Amino acid sequence: MDRVFIMGNGGSGKTWLAQQLAQRLRYPVFHLDDFHWLPNFTGERPRDERNRLVAEAADGNSWIMEGIYGSILRQVLSRVTALIWLDIPDSECIFNLIQRGQTGGGTDEQFEELLEYTRGYRLRKNHMNSFDAHGQFFEGYSLQKLKLRSRSDATAFLATV
Repeated sequence: MDRVFIMGNGGSGKTWLAQQLAQRLRYPVFHLDDFHWLPNFTGERPRDERNRLVAEAADGNSWIMEGIYGSILRQVLSRVTALIWLDIPDSECIFNLIQRGQTGGGTDEQFEELLEYTRGYRLRKNHMNSFDAHGQFFEGYSLQKLKLRSRSDATAFLATV
């Protein structure tokens, strides 16, 4: 588990799991939102700049990346040594987001958009940030992979690290 990628819906616990793993493994954590969005969610980062930042992070010997962005996963997949999919029920993801609230300086309107986007995770078709796309990545990945379906699954996994 030198280079871990954690994917899943918004509110599934990707950031929490990445932070827990980072503490145990002493690896840097990269949050894909930080690559994709400009500070305070003021807009999307230019794609070439985003891809450059991702490539620089992925070049390291050990790291943890977490996020929903399938396009970024596709960019770094050849470097990933362990793929973790948090396949958490959408209702739990929404509950988690509401409990957490808006992060990173976003607006109330942006938070409402996030909730709607999260609700659509299993409904989106032909989209890289969807349940279907994550399933394809997971099924096609041939190295170490793990699907966690609850916080208790994630906690049990962490006990083995």
